Amino acid sequence: MTTATSFPDSPTVILTGAASPRGIGRATGYYLAERGWNVGIIDLDADAAAKVAEEIRAVHGVQTAGAGADVSQESQVRAAFDTLEAALPQLVALVNIAGVSSPDPYLEVTPQEWDRVITTNLNGVHYATRRAAESMVRNGVGRVVSLSSVSAQRGGGTYSKTAYSAAKAGVIGLSRSVARELGGQGITVNVISPGPIDTDIMGGTLTEERKQAMAADGVLPRIGTPRDIAAAIAYLISEDAGFVTGQTLNVDGGLYMH
Repeated sequence: MTTATSFPDSPTVILTGAASPRGIGRATGYYLAERGWNVGIIDLDADAAAKVAEEIRAVHGVQTAGAGADVSQESQVRAAFDTLEAALPQLVALVNIAGVSSPDPYLEVTPQEWDRVITTNLNGVHYATRRAAESMVRNGVGRVVSLSSVSAQRGGGTYSKTAYSAAKAGVIGLSRSVARELGGQGITVNVISPGPIDTDIMGGTLTEERKQAMAADGVLPRIGTPRDIAAAIAYLISEDAGFVTGQTLNVDGGLYMH
């Protein structure tokens, strides 16, 4: 029987799309740093990525670094990983958070909008996962977590519509296949499927009235917070989650039960 390779004493996680002031990525960076992870930040805004990294380091004393990249461009993604890996300890985990919303109704979706959403939300996950996996396989251990959406499982019904749902469904299929291919090399690959989360991706800061309306579809009397997602990520990238792979964890207040 093959024994799983242990985590290094000082593991690094790379987060994509983690510089937005009220986003899941930034909250996750702080949450993981508090638990001893070194943190690499990739964001479209290179200056913001560096600033968030500095802030996390100042608060939690871990090693951090930031890099700019448009995740829809593979060459930029690979360059960002090269920069971060040169600056930080061993890469153990990748969390694919970068994404764009798309509220356009299906019959109004232009070819340009379709391509924008697919290249960022699906191709971007592939580019980052592929590059991270190359390092993880060499080291014999790794964790990949990608964000999908309850929209992918329910066929929309949220702020974003068909293009977004299609891309996020693709994330689930991609992750399951990569989990199957790389499991024998010590890599786990999982998905988190959030329900409505109190961030700005759904058309701006949410009013209390809108939060209540969004929560009404679920079982719990509130919508989610970035911390809810960060806590789920922390488990799935942990050493203790080494026997969990190819799974989709819904963190959605009971919005979708399957």
